[in-house]
Amino acid sequence: MSLPNDPKDTEHKVSCPPEELLIDAEDDGTPEAAPRPQRTWLLLLGLVLVAINLRPALSSLSPLLNTVRDGTGLSAAAAGLLTTLPVLCLGLFAPLAPMLARRLGAERTVLLILFTLAGGIVLRSLFPVAGLFLGSLVAGASIGIIGVLLPGIVKRDFPHIAGTMTGVYTMALCLGAATAAGSTVPLAKLMDNSWQLALAFWAIPAVVAAVIWLPQTRQNHHAHRAVYKVKGLWRDPLAWQVTLYMGLQSSLAYIVFGWVPSILIDRGLSAVEAGLVLSGSVMVQLFSALAAPWLATRGKDQRIAVVIVMGLTLAGLLGLLFAPLSGIWGWAVVLGLGQGGTFSIALALIVLRSPDAHVASNLSGMAQGVGYTLAACGPFLVGVVHDVTGGWAATGVIFVVVTVAGIVFGLGAGRDKLVQVKSEHV
Repeated sequence: MSLPNDPKDTEHKVSCPPEELLIDAEDDGTPEAAPRPQRTWLLLLGLVLVAINLRPALSSLSPLLNTVRDGTGLSAAAAGLLTTLPVLCLGLFAPLAPMLARRLGAERTVLLILFTLAGGIVLRSLFPVAGLFLGSLVAGASIGIIGVLLPGIVKRDFPHIAGTMTGVYTMALCLGAATAAGSTVPLAKLMDNSWQLALAFWAIPAVVAAVIWLPQTRQNHHAHRAVYKVKGLWRDPLAWQVTLYMGLQSSLAYIVFGWVPSILIDRGLSAVEAGLVLSGSVMVQLFSALAAPWLATRGKDQRIAVVIVMGLTLAGLLGLLFAPLSGIWGWAVVLGLGQGGTFSIALALIVLRSPDAHVASNLSGMAQGVGYTLAACGPFLVGVVHDVTGGWAATGVIFVVVTVAGIVFGLGAGRDKLVQVKSEHV
């Protein structure tokens, strides 16, 4: 996917004092040879394994949430906070990624944070309540940091197939989420019905990924230490429309991760069945995550695509909430098609609305930092509303309001325009 570069397509010009700097893993415009053949396969394997580990800490908890609540006495509001906390950390800790990468290098930072991710996952199982919240915080912070660094590494080491590699990266995310959602409850049953051991299990793939990633820490990328600054991004209306669309669609995604299994269990499914429905829905995202951006770029802009994928997402959510259980798998497929498209289009909009790679990097940081912080409100609000009403029907209002707001900002972000900012070499 190429970056647009016509300055005539920009929005009105604004300026702002804050300046964003590129992290060392991001493209600085300096040509560099592709990774040596003997290590390309190892780099690719490492990237896939790291990406697979960026969702199990989030999706493994939700199928067991009712069991965890029974074992710890958590209220629905407290459980909502538990599902919200790691999502909030995705946004709050994202700004640490550039600082750590400049000090340690992107590869060493990823290695270090993989071990903190594994530690956070284990910590969730060590103490009844405090460990759950503290471990979720550590895991969420770790995911937020790695999530900022990986796209830059992909862009740097695979510049000529960055679009394809981004698709592989997205598919690995979905695969990790689906695997954890579908297998955590069966794991608990195999482990003498211990939800603690089932949750702690997901530290093992993180450690394996760290071992496979270790050779990458020996690579030097001094050609990419050039520093750029981007001015005006935080006061550009189009940048905020992209950011808010990212946040609102992410809010629906993390509501699904956090609460859909509980909703389905209360509607009559077993914990295993609920986990499999979530897993199946996420697996469907693999197809729309690849297809939606390609289809969206065939037309003049992305506004129609935004409406379609957000509409599918809302239909799937309302179907899971209200439709007869006999058709639950059909609604899970609809939801998966919608959410795979909303996420991949959100990533595509960051690129399409940016005049160059440096602006794209900073817009990505803004969209993730602010967007994920906004997204964290969704799961918490669902928990509070469920606590107050004692049921799930009122959450349908939340689904509708968030979807409509996402469509509004998505229509703005989907226009054929560029953000009006400058990137300068310093």
